[in-house]
Amino acid sequence: MEEIAVSSQSFSYASDEQMVPLPSEANSISRRKWYALYTTSQHEKSVVRHLDLRNIESFLPTYESVRIWKNRQHKKVALPLFPSYLFVRINHYERTKVLQAPGVLQIIGKKSEPESLAESEIDFLRSHLYGRKFEPYHKLVLGRRVRITNGPMQGIQGTLVRKNNSLRFVITIELINQNASVEVNAKELELVEECLVPSQN
Repeated sequence: MEEIAVSSQSFSYASDEQMVPLPSEANSISRRKWYALYTTSQHEKSVVRHLDLRNIESFLPTYESVRIWKNRQHKKVALPLFPSYLFVRINHYERTKVLQAPGVLQIIGKKSEPESLAESEIDFLRSHLYGRKFEPYHKLVLGRRVRITNGPMQGIQGTLVRKNNSLRFVITIELINQNASVEVNAKELELVEECLVPSQN
């Protein structure tokens, strides 16, 4: 099989004389990454079902909330951790399939180009941090920066806050400007040293 260069891209001859990308190039384009989707309000679960029908891997972080019904019964319901947002793991070719799903408004990015999320952020949200449950965190985060020191999520950074005499670790998904918190033990954390800018005087 003879390799040639055309328009700064590498191609190889196929048996039917058609030009096809080399495997290395195809792999770089088709490698799947995590992206954030913005959906129609209160249609996150419906979007997940439509994505499943299209064989698109998705992840909708949820948390449990107790709701009181008219008959005074208490019922636990699963609500989206980040309202109107969910995540998909796709490659370049699968973007169109995602955008065609009912309820999907856009793939989050900058300057109309989708921007991928770090695998570690999705892993953290999926971990439930050793079985403890997440909940939304809507307050302004003003606490100290900390880092998880052990376990599968070692190295993840977030912000330390206090709620009802317990410490909570707040992770910020900067791409969608959303926060989530989970209760932690102080022994699992260490302070992140802040870089000091030298004085100009």
